Amino acid sequence: MEYAKMRGIAEELMAYAERLEGSWSVEIGPSGPVLAMASVPNRHHGTARRIRKQLDQQLTATHPGYICAGGPEIEHPAIGRMRHPDAVVIPEASLDEEGLAVDVAEVLAVIEIVSPSNPDNDYRDKLADYPAMGIPLYLIVDPRTGTIEVHSEPCGNRYGSKEPYIFGDTVPFGPWLLETGAFRRYGKPGTDSQR
Repeated sequence: MEYAKMRGIAEELMAYAERLEGSWSVEIGPSGPVLAMASVPNRHHGTARRIRKQLDQQLTATHPGYICAGGPEIEHPAIGRMRHPDAVVIPEASLDEEGLAVDVAEVLAVIEIVSPSNPDNDYRDKLADYPAMGIPLYLIVDPRTGTIEVHSEPCGNRYGSKEPYIFGDTVPFGPWLLETGAFRRYGKPGTDSQR
């Protein structure tokens, strides 16, 4: 199916999702448009916020005019993919442009916080899509296991380099450093026993 048709279906799904209860997201993956409920734990949001805050502070020095934003979709029509990362490093000005998605050519990095319900999406599908889209850096943060992966050197539908870390490490992510000591693992409600 051509991308314009898939994008049209995705937009219809987005309009439909606005009438549903809860939080929903639409992406275009290898099998076409997908509507998924986006119910994630507070620790997922907390980790994403900590990452965005740290990167925003460093981007003023390394890439003036860039921000780490949560929310914008990124798309690559030539390969038929549209993704909605947890965070993305882009020029701030791109958020003022027309359209529903940010041009993937402007994306320096994407960040995904693994959800408890669908880890394969980040470790399999997006790990193939993001390098195919030409995104230089991909950070996977997994609060289920307390682990972090930094992927770089995109080549086709894979990254040539993968560096593993654990929560508590100082993680080099391209030209930036992420302090992960405040990241929290998913645990049982009412406990903070897993760090």
